[in-house]
Amino acid sequence: MYQRTMEILRSVGIERMALEKSEEQFVQDGAVMAVETLAGKELAWYVPNLNEGTRDVSPSVRVFLTQNLLEPLLRSRAEEFGAEIRFATEMISFEQDTGGVTAEIRHRDSGKTSTVRAPYMIAADGTHSRVRDSLGIPMLGRGLLSNSVTIYFRGNVGPLLRGRNLSVIYVSNSELTGFFRIEKPFDSGFLAINSIGPPDRPNNDVWTGLNDERCQQWMRAALGVDDIPITIENVMKWQATADTAERFRDGNIFIAGDAAHSMPPTGGFGGNTGVQDAHNLAWKLALVLQGTAGPELLDTYEAERRPVGAFTVEQAYSRYVMRWAPHLKEKGIEPIVNDLDVDLGYRYRSASVIPDGADDGAIAGPARETNGRPGTRAPHVWLKRNGRTISTLDLLGHRFALLFGPQGYHWCHAAAQAAIRARIELDAEPIEDEGFPAACGITPSGAVLVRPDGFIAWRAQTADYASEAEMSRVLNTVLGRVTARSSA
Repeated sequence: MYQRTMEILRSVGIERMALEKSEEQFVQDGAVMAVETLAGKELAWYVPNLNEGTRDVSPSVRVFLTQNLLEPLLRSRAEEFGAEIRFATEMISFEQDTGGVTAEIRHRDSGKTSTVRAPYMIAADGTHSRVRDSLGIPMLGRGLLSNSVTIYFRGNVGPLLRGRNLSVIYVSNSELTGFFRIEKPFDSGFLAINSIGPPDRPNNDVWTGLNDERCQQWMRAALGVDDIPITIENVMKWQATADTAERFRDGNIFIAGDAAHSMPPTGGFGGNTGVQDAHNLAWKLALVLQGTAGPELLDTYEAERRPVGAFTVEQAYSRYVMRWAPHLKEKGIEPIVNDLDVDLGYRYRSASVIPDGADDGAIAGPARETNGRPGTRAPHVWLKRNGRTISTLDLLGHRFALLFGPQGYHWCHAAAQAAIRARIELDAEPIEDEGFPAACGITPSGAVLVRPDGFIAWRAQTADYASEAEMSRVLNTVLGRVTARSSA
C-alpha cells in the first residue's frame, strides 16, 4: 500500500494495525527488482528500497499487505462506525429513478431474497462489473493484455533469496514472464504469470492447457532450481487489462475501484486507487445526504477521480510494457512518472476547488512541489503539540479544516461565523510551527481550507480578504451551493 492509502488508514485509526499485519507477513523496506530466475542472474533493480526517498513527504510509509489481512481491519472499523455489512449476499437486479435506487438482493446460503432502497448506490463490483455493463458504460483504453494466472505455493525458497531483502521479484526468461511475492518465513508466496515463452515472442494466453503439471514446470522455471519440493495450493485465473470507464456516474449510481479503472499490477496502483475513489466520494455523499451540501457536489466525483484514474492506468501500463512486455513499446506509452508523484502529486480540478494562480493542466507533478495549490493534497509538516510530534495531516480527515499561519488569526473568527451560517463543522487551527506557511504557499497571515478528504479547496496567501463574507462565499462554492468564481 502506498503512502496516501496509509494516510487514509491513519485518519480512521487503523494505520498501526495495518503496519503490524504487514510486518507479520512481509519483510519491510524491500526492493523491487528483476531476475532471470530467483536462483540466477539479476537483471535490474527498479526500487532498491520501498521507502527510499519518501519518508520526508508523509508521516506514513509504504507497506505490502494482502487483501485478506486488510479487509478484517476495515470491516471491524466500519462496524464500529455503525456500518451494516452483509456477506454471502449478491445483488440480483437494480432499478434507479429520480429519487434513488432499488435493488433486489439474495443470500447465497439460504436463498432468501429481499429489497433494499437507498438514495444512491456505489458499484464497486470489480473489473467485470455487472452494474457498469448494465448501465452501458464502456471501458476505454488499451484493452486485454493477457490471460494471466497466479500460482499460490508452499516451499522452502528462503535460501534462494540469498539474504536479499526483496518485496517484488520480476522474472523474465525464455519460458515465462511474471513476478514473485514471498511471505515470511519465506516458505510460501505466489507467482503471477502474464505470458509464457520468450519476452520478444510472448504467448499471452496462459490459460490454455493449464494444469498442475504445467504449474509445477513454471515454478521450476521461475525458481531456477529443481530440488525444492513445491506444493501448489491454489491457481487463480485473471486478466491483465488497462482501461478506464467512460464515465464514473449514471444518475444516482457511482462506480468505483476496479469497476471504474482496471490496470495491470505493475506499480501496485490498483487497490490504492480504489481506496482513494471511496475516500473522495464518501464525504461528499455524507454532506449531501445531511442536506449540508448541494447535490451538485456529487458531480465533482467524476470530475476529480476520472482524470486521476485514467492517468494511473496509463502509468501502470507503461510499467507493464517496460518490465513485462517490451514488444508493445512500439505502440506508444506515456512517460513513466515517479511512483511518489503518482501517489501524492496528483491534482483535482472541479467546482469543489477554487483555483488560484497559473495552472499548467498537468494531472500530476512533483509531490514535493505541490506547495498548497488548491486541488492538491495538503502537505505534511511535523508539528509540536503538547509535547508530542504530530503531522499536519493528523489535524485533518474528519471535517473541513481551516489552517492558518501565526499571523492569520483574522481568519479564525471569519471561518467560525461562516461555518455557523453554512451549518457545517469546521476546525480552525493556528499553525505557528516553522515551515508551515512556505509548505502551503502562503504568508504567515494566510490560510488554507482543507476538505474532509485532506485536499486543499482554497487558499488565501494573506489576511487582506479575511471576512465572514469571503469565507461564506468560499464554503458555499466548495459545497456546491453557488457557481464557482475566481478567488480574490
